[in-house]
Amino acid sequence: MTSNSLSLVRLNIGGKKFCTTIDTLTQREPDSMLAAMFSGRHTLCQEKGFVFVDRDGKHFRHILNWLRDGVVPTLEDSQYPELLREAEYYQLLGLVDGINAVLNRRKDDDDLKTELTRTDIIKCIQSKRVRFRGVNLSGLDLSKLDLSFVDFSYACLKNTFFSRANLQCAKFRGRCEFTAANLRGALLAGAGLQSANLQDACLIDCSLCGADLRSAHLQTADLTNANLEGANLEGANLKGAKLGGANLQGANLQRAYLRDVNLRETHLEGAKLDGANLLGAIR
Repeated sequence: MTSNSLSLVRLNIGGKKFCTTIDTLTQREPDSMLAAMFSGRHTLCQEKGFVFVDRDGKHFRHILNWLRDGVVPTLEDSQYPELLREAEYYQLLGLVDGINAVLNRRKDDDDLKTELTRTDIIKCIQSKRVRFRGVNLSGLDLSKLDLSFVDFSYACLKNTFFSRANLQCAKFRGRCEFTAANLRGALLAGAGLQSANLQDACLIDCSLCGADLRSAHLQTADLTNANLEGANLEGANLKGAKLGGANLQGANLQRAYLRDVNLRETHLEGAKLDGANLLGAIR
């Protein structure tokens, strides 16, 4: 890297002043207008040490951050068209593609935020890629459906009826809300349920083998005869949960909250209980 590429450049974009390097302005988008301006082939007019560009400087910090690390900024929907105009002006084709991809994803998500029925869900899961991120599915009857590998991250699933549904390896990131959901007999093997709220949920006969339940809220949940073999329950709150007949063999219960929980007839062979709160637990 030459010393010239590291030279500081001071820019005045419509009255807003910025400082960056020639390397930042030329490396990520070598065919852009900015790269051409600072390629050394052009003489640039400067005033008091600043190169003036007659554009609105409102979003130029996002332009610079894109050139620095290639990450499309997270903005309000109304701001993306403004940034898109600036990206097009500066001929930053990578940023233009990135913004359009974000807008398309948000449009897809918005299409799913309308009120859905069981029939709508069945139609959706027949497609190759299914996402219900942030969708309100509370109260829907989704029993017996094959929902394996579906992304439910940030969705609202209060009182949703998942009885005997196949949720194997489904994603539930963002502390999904399962309060009082019926998951009786559901297949949740390998599901990502980290920090999920399963308070008062019915998990009777549910298969949670290898599921990620770290820091999950399982207060007063009914896990009678549930299979949690090899599940990760590190830091989970199981206060008042019903675990009669549950299989927790090889499960990680480190630092889990099991105070006053009835563990009688619960299978705990090989389970990790280091640091778990077992005060008053019945074993």
